[in-house]
Amino acid sequence: MTEYSLNDLEYSEAKHNYWRQVEKTITFAGGTANAIGDYDGTGDPFSIFTVTGDVIVKVIGVCTTNLAGSATIEVGISGNTASILPQVADASDIDAGEIWHDATVDSGVELSSVMLEKIVVNGADIIGNIGTANITAGVIKFICLWKPLSSDGKVEAA
Repeated sequence: MTEYSLNDLEYSEAKHNYWRQVEKTITFAGGTANAIGDYDGTGDPFSIFTVTGDVIVKVIGVCTTNLAGSATIEVGISGNTASILPQVADASDIDAGEIWHDATVDSGVELSSVMLEKIVVNGADIIGNIGTANITAGVIKFICLWKPLSSDGKVEAA
């Protein structure tokens, strides 16, 4: 019979090798100074998920209200702002019911394989970045599936 210690159970594959889910809904109001969507205000970049430790993530955006404004938009980490979701060149192309997983947001149905796995380390928070113009209206629900890589690995809505 195998004996297990608390440490074995704490770091076992059974405890860590499954996807957890966290969501964050972002409402854009870039016509208001320093609000999320105001590309040259204090609301840009905007926080989506707070990361602790090292994790594996899969992130998509689900648009629930059409975006208004010809800004660029991307999701990543500080210093690599399009590393999680690639830049969309014109945010007004993101419409309600569409899934953002690549640079061309165009469908409400996608293969689950479009959710690319990314490794995020050292507690690098996941942020959104707006460029070139404001996004004055619209709503995106960001969904993150995640697994811890380090014993302290965790993702929470910011």
